[in-house]
Amino acid sequence: MRPKRVDPSGVTLNKATATLAVGATETLSATVAPETATDKSIQFISSDETIATVTPVQGKVTGVKAGTATITATTTNGKTATCEITVTAPSEG
Repeated sequence: MRPKRVDPSGVTLNKATATLAVGATETLSATVAPETATDKSIQFISSDETIATVTPVQGKVTGVKAGTATITATTTNGKTATCEITVTAPSEG
């Protein structure tokens, strides 16, 4: 008998907001609920890759230029969590 498939009921990120300098990186971590979910795969996307890029599987965010972008983590069944990224320009000096 095959084990019963348990779909994710939700996903949370370790941060709701983050601030990065241009060129800096931050890795977001996603937690899928329940703990017994069969498939805990997450895909990360950026709302604006001209401001912040994100690796689709690892969740590594890189600041590209000053502005704000939203990173969304999505489970295989469509549950989402978001993190607002503010990218700051390097200080003139």
